[in-house]
Amino acid sequence: MATKANIKKFIISLFTIGMAICGSAQSVSENIGGHDCVDLGLPSGRKWATCNIGANKPTEYGKHFAWGETKQKINYTWVTYKWCENKKVDDLGFPQDFTKYVLKNKSGKVDNKTVLEAADDAATANWGSAWRMPTIEEMKELVENCTWEWTTNYNGTGIAGQIGTSKLNGNTIFLPAAGYRYDSASLGGGYWSSSLNLDYSDYSLALDFHETDVEWHDDRRSYSRSVRAVLN
Repeated sequence: MATKANIKKFIISLFTIGMAICGSAQSVSENIGGHDCVDLGLPSGRKWATCNIGANKPTEYGKHFAWGETKQKINYTWVTYKWCENKKVDDLGFPQDFTKYVLKNKSGKVDNKTVLEAADDAATANWGSAWRMPTIEEMKELVENCTWEWTTNYNGTGIAGQIGTSKLNGNTIFLPAAGYRYDSASLGGGYWSSSLNLDYSDYSLALDFHETDVEWHDDRRSYSRSVRAVLN
């Protein structure tokens, strides 16, 4: 016959196994302007928000934004993109008349802006001046200073994503696999940085992750992705 003590041990064992499968609760260090952030002990001291822009908790996907835009849309194409006139394209269909964040004459009017200004930053525009989108260097710092674990059922919510555990202080951050969009179709997953690709003005840099890796690369500015803010 099972004793109360044995039943208690069994329940604790199930809880421990479940937490190992689903992931530990999101760490919270402080609240700034109504939004939680986590201190992962990063060398820069940078603190990261615990949920996406447009979300109220870590497991919500939040809103999607084209790079350099601050409002969510239905369709994400060059035609609907804010920062090009769509009157001149190359042989591959890429615009050659960008109106902002341009490094080469063939892409539009050169302004040599390589990082989003506050007015074009989805984090700042939606959460206020205390927050901004991370640069690609800050994204790399996050990736390199955490160990990453894929889950398909974060804390029993049924939400898939990557759990990052700081190598420096053990705090955690959860990035839900919210997908990214071209036109109105949902593809893959990833998060925008505030950094422009220095070789191609029609591409900006992003953090992507899958079941097996967390990495960064470039993508079309007109695509939509989630935004995870950092403290300014």
